[in-house]
Amino acid sequence: MNITSLQTFLAIVETGSLVRASEQMNVTQSTVTARLNTLEDHLGTQLLNRQKSGTTLTPAGTKFLRYARAMAGIWRQAKHATALPSGFDSICTFGCDRELWHGPGRGFFNGLMSGQPEMAVSVHQGSGRDLESWLAEGMVDVVLTYESGARSNQTIHPLPPEELVLYSNHPDTPIDADPRYIFVDHGPDYRKLHDETYHNAGVDRISFDSSWWALQCMLDRGGSAYLPRALADPFAARGDIHVLKDGPVFTRKKNLIVNDLVAQNWHWLPALIERLSEPAAAHPADKTDDATAQNGPI
Repeated sequence: MNITSLQTFLAIVETGSLVRASEQMNVTQSTVTARLNTLEDHLGTQLLNRQKSGTTLTPAGTKFLRYARAMAGIWRQAKHATALPSGFDSICTFGCDRELWHGPGRGFFNGLMSGQPEMAVSVHQGSGRDLESWLAEGMVDVVLTYESGARSNQTIHPLPPEELVLYSNHPDTPIDADPRYIFVDHGPDYRKLHDETYHNAGVDRISFDSSWWALQCMLDRGGSAYLPRALADPFAARGDIHVLKDGPVFTRKKNLIVNDLVAQNWHWLPALIERLSEPAAAHPADKTDDATAQNGPI
């Protein structure tokens, strides 16, 4: 068994067919078939059902999939560890929900960069589902996410809840009757609380699943929206937007989840988590420069 066969098996599962897997891996379909046959011969069992419409996992293939992902993840980690740039002795691969980069995401990244000069850092953004999968497969070492599920080899470190505050481009905007209100989808729990609080507000004309895009819309066209304090406060400090103080503040839980096997030598992690858990770290007054304001978050 070799890593290429494992990667080919995973590509077939991901794409659903040998043809699409061959296109993804830039090899011929016969090569993909040969690699799969070799893997099945080594294991002594059939992993995939081949059909004209595509492929499906056999019961044995379903069981093997979890191990294949784990082994491929370990291989990626080994490649990172043995291909470090000169002058570095380790690497941290950090996955961050795009909504959490402002505030705790940047705080974690900046803490690594300033406190661990011998460590290389690789950052990846993704959805909650992406981050959970990447952590389980070993593609990342630590994730910052709204999710709260962890596996046996992972530890959850709860961080201070994110505050979602009502902002507007005009300080006297009514909190429940703004025709230019922008709805930002902060997840199912938020949607429920928002609907209960503003049940008489009517249907929103504009909605986003990105706080950053909603903020840009507010800056471009005016209006009001619930935004994370860590993202919006630098703009409020400059007078570009204003907090509507009569608007209720919602909260959203966030967690740092780490791979215990990787983090067992991270003696610096408890101190960094403690810093991220301080009240001031929940919404730091990071200055957003003009380039970031025009081009989007890093």
